[in-house]
Amino acid sequence: MSEYLIPTREAQATLVEKRSEFIGHVWPVDTEEEARARIEWAKKKYHDARHNCWCYIVKDGAVRYSDDGEPQGTAGQPMLGVFQKEGVTNVCCVVTRYFGGILLGAGGLVRAYTTAASRALEAADQVTVQPVVRLSMTVEYPLYERTALLVEAAGGKLADPVFTDRVALQWQMRAGTQAPLLDQLRELTRGQGRVEVSQPFYGPI
Repeated sequence: MSEYLIPTREAQATLVEKRSEFIGHVWPVDTEEEARARIEWAKKKYHDARHNCWCYIVKDGAVRYSDDGEPQGTAGQPMLGVFQKEGVTNVCCVVTRYFGGILLGAGGLVRAYTTAASRALEAADQVTVQPVVRLSMTVEYPLYERTALLVEAAGGKLADPVFTDRVALQWQMRAGTQAPLLDQLRELTRGQGRVEVSQPFYGPI
């Protein structure tokens, strides 16, 4: 299991090049169907544009792109290269072009489409997704703060605790790093605290 990057949210960026307007959209997606739905949304919203070029990468799935009528190799593939270079996956990008009447040439088109895609990706930010485990345990109130401090010091990301007659804690941390923390928690609770550990899965930390 290896780590990878995903965009954190939908984002948009605009570029004007020789009177042509390029509108870049980026979305996080989990499936090819979701990516296709985003592309169709853009085509309907910008139905009056000259081109709606697109690309998407779905982890362990499809990698697709389209020049949508631009000269071959000047739009979709360069856009795709932006995300591949940055190591970003589970992403869909559409760059819409409103033609301004001035031809840009192949090099100008490549620069414009890659710049619009890059700016949209930058606006979306990125988060590292890596193998993590989810851990949970219940402690007595006197041990709550010390337990939380140990978890945070070990790199765990705590969810909001649940307070009843005791305190239920749940957190995520990078898979394979939990063993020293488990030893510390056993020592803190004198062997009475039971920590449940999930199977590794992909998640942001």
